Amino acid sequence: MLILGTILGLLSVILGAFGAHGLKGLVSPESIVSYETGVKYQMYHALLLLIVASQKVLTEKAKSTIFYLILVGVILFSGSIYGLATNVLTGFDFKSIAFVTPIGGLFLIIAWIVLLTNFLRLKTE
Repeated sequence: MLILGTILGLLSVILGAFGAHGLKGLVSPESIVSYETGVKYQMYHALLLLIVASQKVLTEKAKSTIFYLILVGVILFSGSIYGLATNVLTGFDFKSIAFVTPIGGLFLIIAWIVLLTNFLRLKTE
């Protein structure tokens, strides 16, 4: 969990810098804004993984569930946004798989719900 959080955070910084500097003039300003959304959500969830990993009150099962939900969620959500934002630069039409963006978002939402339900259980125990 710590390794994935660190890798996602590192990639967020690299991809954010690329988006801010490397994409100017290559894609529309709207695409850059969309790309930045993918970077932000990736970084938010990298930080969440680092926080969750440090929580002693969460079970290993909860941590594992959150880990996989975030992993799949970031790949589908942020990954598809990166593809859609840079669609004009590739030979693949990412619009054909745009349906995975909300699925990735749903995985991220479920990760937060799992975290919330585990914290609520602590209050009742």
